[in-house]
Amino acid sequence: MTTRGHSSSHTTRAHSFNTAAAQYAANRPSYPPTLFDAIEDLAGRPLTGAKVIDVGAGTGIATALLHDRGADVIAVEPGAGMAAEFRRTLPRVPLVRGSGDALPLATASADFLTYAQSWHWTDPAHSVPEALRVLRPGGALALWWNTHALDVPWIAAAATRIERYLGIDQVGEKSGSGARAAVTLAADPSGRLAFDRHEVRWSRRVPLDTHLANIGSHSAFLVLGEERATAFLTEERSHLLPIFPDGIVEETYVVDLLVATRS
Repeated sequence: MTTRGHSSSHTTRAHSFNTAAAQYAANRPSYPPTLFDAIEDLAGRPLTGAKVIDVGAGTGIATALLHDRGADVIAVEPGAGMAAEFRRTLPRVPLVRGSGDALPLATASADFLTYAQSWHWTDPAHSVPEALRVLRPGGALALWWNTHALDVPWIAAAATRIERYLGIDQVGEKSGSGARAAVTLAADPSGRLAFDRHEVRWSRRVPLDTHLANIGSHSAFLVLGEERATAFLTEERSHLLPIFPDGIVEETYVVDLLVATRS
């Protein structure tokens, strides 16, 4: 996980999801119930009945789970394509257009702010003070990401192939006290938020086509262009079929969770 300024490449990648919203909704992994147990434990308060703002809600994967948990949820999403898909699947959940850098919400109006796979698209110089403004005293900011379980050999090998193809470090080290400090510093370089970090391991079994479509729904592949992305995914299929001859892939994830409570 990294945070960054809004460079042209960063903006292009952020906008790329709007042309692939249906692919994103159909193939991206969800989150396990134990994640929401952990959020409640670290925040010291239940989600049920709480006013929750799900920021960077995308197609509503996390929003739906928060709603099912009994939270009073409002979604915030900047992208037109993602917002359209959200409204198609969750027509009864309120959605407003906006971003974490300038939340279209009243001061001290939320018990929780949640960012599922989305905090890294914000600029903490703006999103941190905005979170502190919108949260009520005692409210909690929860950030989380599904990360690769790199102790699973085939997942580590696949991650290495992705890194090599893209020419960048897509995985990153996710263990050890140094890594924990680096993650929390990246989330808030100002040090105004005191994050607790927790990891939740889970897995899902999906058809190989779903697994490959999930990879292709990531911004790094969306901006490659169809020809280059398809070339990688075709080769990746040839690597994975001998491992999963029945065509069913078991994806294992470690959800990296950060929770900070507003004083």
